[in-house]
Amino acid sequence: MPFTKLEEPIPGLILIQARHFPDARGYFKESYNKKDFAAQVGIEAEFVQDNLSFSTRGVLRGLHFQAPPYAQGKLVSVLKGLARDVAVDIRKGSPHYGQTYWVDLSGDNHKMLYVPPGFAHGFVVLSEECIFHYKCTNFYHKDAEGGLMWNDPDLNIDWGLTEGIEISDKDKLNSSFAEFSSPFGEM
Repeated sequence: MPFTKLEEPIPGLILIQARHFPDARGYFKESYNKKDFAAQVGIEAEFVQDNLSFSTRGVLRGLHFQAPPYAQGKLVSVLKGLARDVAVDIRKGSPHYGQTYWVDLSGDNHKMLYVPPGFAHGFVVLSEECIFHYKCTNFYHKDAEGGLMWNDPDLNIDWGLTEGIEISDKDKLNSSFAEFSSPFGEM
């Protein structure tokens, strides 16, 4: 089995372990296979866009989402380095609304997180450098993007860093959770 479903901490949010084959030259890993993802971890999503980001220690990207009808599911992993990955349930009527989940993803642990539509997502780089990979179920649409404040006191997220965090000017404008009106309908 190339993929193992490790846990589903919030319904729809799935932590996956990818099998890798190390030898003296390095390793080989199958990072995605539609048939095996459906059979082994229950993900039948159609991925249409791949994104990569390179960041240095302390860079925090998030918390982002795309509103319907352009909502995106994301399969995220780290190719090099270490990042704390965070997802927040923003589905109205969900018993887990506002609940956060975080996991450390690295180029060494070969874990992936599937973040379905209806979650805000972000990560912070904990290593000196990080290459982060996203597979997305919908195309990026600028008018549908939204975000939550990374340091919102109501969410109280443990980012793994207390200083040296760098965010974009755009992310400084993200909404607080208390003022947020979710575009994701009742469950």
